[in-house]
Amino acid sequence: MTLPGDSDESTPLLRNPRVHNDASWRWNPQYTVAVLGCMGLLVEYCQRVNLSVAIVVMAGTAAENTSYACPGHNDSLLPVHKGEFEWDKQTEGVVLGAFFWGYATTNIIGGRISEYLGGKKIFGMGIITSSFLSLISPLCARASVGLFIACRILLGVVQGVTFPAVNTMLATWVVPAERSKFSTIVFSGFQLGTVVGMTSSGWLASSHFLEGWPSTFYVFGVAGLVWGLVWCAIVYDRPEDHPKISIAYLRILRQHQDSLKRAEIVAVPWRAIVTSLPFWALVAASLGTDFSFYTLLTEMPSYLNDVHHFDLISNGLVSALPYLLMWAWSMLWALMMDALTHVNWLSILTVRRLSMATAMYGPMLGLVAMVFAVCQAMIAALVLLCVSCMLMGAVNSGLMCSHQDLAPNLAGTLLGITNTIGALAGIASPAITGYILHHDATLWGWRLVFIIIGGLYLLTCSLYLIMISADLQPWNDPKIQGQYDMAN
Repeated sequence: MTLPGDSDESTPLLRNPRVHNDASWRWNPQYTVAVLGCMGLLVEYCQRVNLSVAIVVMAGTAAENTSYACPGHNDSLLPVHKGEFEWDKQTEGVVLGAFFWGYATTNIIGGRISEYLGGKKIFGMGIITSSFLSLISPLCARASVGLFIACRILLGVVQGVTFPAVNTMLATWVVPAERSKFSTIVFSGFQLGTVVGMTSSGWLASSHFLEGWPSTFYVFGVAGLVWGLVWCAIVYDRPEDHPKISIAYLRILRQHQDSLKRAEIVAVPWRAIVTSLPFWALVAASLGTDFSFYTLLTEMPSYLNDVHHFDLISNGLVSALPYLLMWAWSMLWALMMDALTHVNWLSILTVRRLSMATAMYGPMLGLVAMVFAVCQAMIAALVLLCVSCMLMGAVNSGLMCSHQDLAPNLAGTLLGITNTIGALAGIASPAITGYILHHDATLWGWRLVFIIIGGLYLLTCSLYLIMISADLQPWNDPKIQGQYDMAN
C-alpha cells in the first residue's frame, strides 16, 4: 500500500491510532462503520424479537392454560385476550421457532461470501431484505399460518449472513488492540435491539396505530430500509477506499496489516482449522454462551410467571431490564479493557480470558444461586437473573473478538461456523427446557434447567480458557501454513 507523502526513507509510524496528522480530522470513518453496524444489528434484532411480544396479541391468551409451579393463596389467572388467529400452543411454538431453522442454514455461506464480495454488501443486503420480509409479514400471517412460517424461515435465512459479514468488516478496519472496543460497539446492537424490540413491540401491539400488532412489523421494516440507504451511501468495504480516511490512520493499519484482513481472497484450509485447538475454543464458548442466552431469553418470562406469579405483560420494562443492563455492562467493560490494553497493563490474551471468565463463570454462579431460590423470593430471583444477564455482556470483548484474532482473513467464515452452532443451540434450548418442564413442571424442574445451564457454562468456559490464543494462526495464510507444515 503506497500512501501520499511516503518516500524511500523510512517514515516513523504513529503508535496511537487516536493521534492523526490530518488537521481536518474530526471523526474517524471506523466509528461510522461501528455505529452503523450497531444500528443495523439493533434493527435486525427488533425484527427478530418483535414476534415474541406480538404473538400474545395475534394469538391471544387463554386463562385455562395457565399453571403455576408454585401455587399460593393469591393465585389469579391472567386475563383472557382474544386474538385474531386461532393458534394453539403447538402452532405458536412452530411459528416462534421457524426463524432459527432458516438462521442455521446461511451463517457459514454468509461468512464466506462476505470474504469474496465484501462485508458491506452482504451485511447491507441481509438487513434490507429482512426489512422487506418484515413489511409483508402481516399479509403472510393473514393469508395462512403456513405462509407466515415460511416468511419467518426466510427472515432467518437472510439474517444468517449478517453477523459473519460485519465481523469481516471489523477484521478489515480495526487493529487488534482496539477490537474489544469496536466489537463491543457493533455487537451491542443485538442487546439494544432486544431491549427496544421487546419494549416498543408491546406498546405498538397494544395500540391502535396501524391496526395494532401489524405495526410491530411495519415500523421496524421501514426503519431497516432507512438504515439501508444510509449504510449504502456512506460506508466503504476497506479503509483505503474511503475518500476521507486519515493518512496517519492508514499508516497505522499498514503497520498491523498482518493482523488485518487482506483484500485478496484466502482459500479455507478446513483440515488445519478443524485440527486447531483455538478453533475448538471458539466452538465450545459459542455453544455455552448461545445455549444459555437463548434459554434465558425464551424461558425467563415463563419462570417468573410460573414460579413467582410475576405478570411480565403488565410489566414489560422488567422483561427488557436484563438486556439493558447487559448492554451497559458490555460498554463499560470494553472501555476498561481498552484502557488497560493501551497502557500495557493487560495483554490481548488476558483480556479475552478475563472477559469470558466474567461472561460465563459470573452467570454460572448466579444461576447456581437460583437453584436455592424459593417460591416467595421474587425480588431475589429478579436480581440474580438481571446480574447473570448483565455479566454476559463481557462476551463482546472476549469470544466476539477471538475470530478476528486467530484469522482475520477468515473472520467471516469462522463466525459463520460458530454462529451456526449458536443457531442450533437456539433450536435445542427451548426443546430441552420444554421436555424437562413437561415431565416436571415444578420448582425442581426449573432448578434442573438452571443446573444444566450452569454445568454447560463451567465446561465450555474452562475449555475456552485452556485452548484459546490471541496469536495469528498459521492457517490464516496458506503460504505461512505451508511453511509451518514443512517445519513440523
